[in-house]
Amino acid sequence: QVQLVESGGGLVQPGGSLRLSCEVSENILGFVSMGWYRQAPGKQRELVAAISAGESTRYADSIKGRFTISRDNAKNTVNLQMNNLRPEDTAIYYCNGRQYMRGNWNTYWGQGTQVTVSS
Repeated sequence: QVQLVESGGGLVQPGGSLRLSCEVSENILGFVSMGWYRQAPGKQRELVAAISAGESTRYADSIKGRFTISRDNAKNTVNLQMNNLRPEDTAIYYCNGRQYMRGNWNTYWGQGTQVTVSS
């Protein structure tokens, strides 16, 4: 069973930084894409950033230039460096992985880690 475990969330003041980490229980090179999503209270879950096996990246416009997604294939880890945080970044952040195997898409989610940006 594929497991994704997030860490690094917490409380930070506006303008501060946090680094989220997602540890995956198997080789992340087997994933078409890894990413981070977030969900604020009363809102839909939205894509924050994604990185492919080939290390191409995509970012939501709302965080572009502030967040950086990266992967460490040797450690089966995906990271999200979040700088210049804003109150509107407050949400539960979820690690996501997508596989395409035997003609089927498989999607996996972590439990989530809370990020709160407040003075």
